[in-house]
Amino acid sequence: MKKIKIALADDHNLFRKGMASVLSQVPDFELVLEASNGQELIEKLTRRLPDVVLLDLEMPVMDGIAATDYIRENHPDIKIIMLTMHDEDRFVLHLLEKGVSGYVLKDADLDEVEKAVHRVMDDGVYLNDFVSKVMHRKMTNKTTVIKTAATATLYNSKVLLSEREKEVLKLICEGMSTAEISEKIFLSPRTVEGHRLRILEKTGTKNTAGMVAYAFKNNLV
Repeated sequence: MKKIKIALADDHNLFRKGMASVLSQVPDFELVLEASNGQELIEKLTRRLPDVVLLDLEMPVMDGIAATDYIRENHPDIKIIMLTMHDEDRFVLHLLEKGVSGYVLKDADLDEVEKAVHRVMDDGVYLNDFVSKVMHRKMTNKTTVIKTAATATLYNSKVLLSEREKEVLKLICEGMSTAEISEKIFLSPRTVEGHRLRILEKTGTKNTAGMVAYAFKNNLV
């Protein structure tokens, strides 16, 4: 069985070592590198590339957001799951727009971390209950779905989706996997994936996480 290669970056040594120990309990995980800040992570990426980075949001020298920008620009295939103590709404949409694939609170248990890693590998995004609730709150708050000039330059401002594409997008935003969507709407996983790729193209987003952020910010779901 091919193992999922994981990098872990966190400036709190005790937490990082504890997380490393927890990750070692998962048979198909392989921790390939650890770092105490974003800069150290970037330097170590020149030696070995992981499939997934578990990345602390707040670190000295280079924080998680700056490290995310670098990874998205230079290693777009690496999936990023942000680890944070913050459960504030304001972080969630911003991180998804940055291309972060998942958002996990540091008090999460191993089952959730394992689920998040597998989900971002299989479907490109992990939306836990907290993130989904935040997105729905933002959808009902009219002040959060008004497009800014900055956002308009990043994404296509006018998107025409088919009814089936809207249905698939809605289910993705509800946190459903490709397999779950396939079963729910009676389409093959390959067809569901085809719809996802067309939605990415139409919205001008680069990954599933960005597509979810776009959908909520532009009131498409």
